[in-house]
Amino acid sequence: MASTPPAVPTAGHGYALSPVGEQIMALGERLLGEDLRGRLARISFHGNEFGVDRFGFDPNVARYALLFATFLHRMYFRTEVHDIHRVPQGRVMLIANHSGQLPFDGFAIGASMVLDAEPPRMVRSMVERWVQTLPFFSQLFQRCGQIVGVPENCERLLEMEEAILVFPEGTRGISKTFDQRYQLADFGLGFMRLALATHCPIVPVALVGAEEQYINLHDAKTVAKVIGAPTAPVIPQWFIPGLQLPLPVRYRLYFGEPMTFSGDPDDDDAVIEEKVWVVKATIQSMLNRGLKERKGLFW
Repeated sequence: MASTPPAVPTAGHGYALSPVGEQIMALGERLLGEDLRGRLARISFHGNEFGVDRFGFDPNVARYALLFATFLHRMYFRTEVHDIHRVPQGRVMLIANHSGQLPFDGFAIGASMVLDAEPPRMVRSMVERWVQTLPFFSQLFQRCGQIVGVPENCERLLEMEEAILVFPEGTRGISKTFDQRYQLADFGLGFMRLALATHCPIVPVALVGAEEQYINLHDAKTVAKVIGAPTAPVIPQWFIPGLQLPLPVRYRLYFGEPMTFSGDPDDDDAVIEEKVWVVKATIQSMLNRGLKERKGLFW
């Protein structure tokens, strides 16, 4: 039996859209004032003979997702990006606070790495296992380069010198009520064990703004259990016609100095927790600074 040829790094411009797709991209670029195709073409892509990578990432689908993310990033949330130059080349883990009930925070961070970083980079976000149970969205996320956040996937991507986005709060971050905004929930320990095992630098990331885009009054855990979801936020604005979209708050995105840790990835939880606490405390400090500096929610 013939073996499958190895994946070859390929620039994004090696994949053509349909004529209608090209028109959509061209119109979007004119409206947004961005050379999306040019920036995507500069990103290395380890594709196979079917035009996707081993995790199912499809550059053509990602172009449309980036078009949507650019609109949110540039025009809707008008994101201010601070110190993105601190993100090093090669393997890196972006560790961020999680907020906003829906993954617009991930869109903003991913868009900033393509649009504002130099050179542009694709970020692979770690998503919860339950996302794989959602019709349509499970495949869409996969085609856009997002993967289930299990250690094996993360380790393989880091070996490929990719950038990984992790929200260590998990669903605890997006289930916080409005009165708990910008108070970090407990961090999982997995990202630190992975960083130690792969000798990967960590860049702390703080996003200010997303916790006011929806006013969450309660996490209906019983409802969440019945429908098989990790959280069921009670958000009154979802029941008001025209307010299903998030409020157009202004995002402020901060990238911290890279952090490196040493030690045994199989150490006891207590030892790992001390290292995780350093990262969590750094992000909390960055959030506090961002909240103090901003003048208002919408400007």
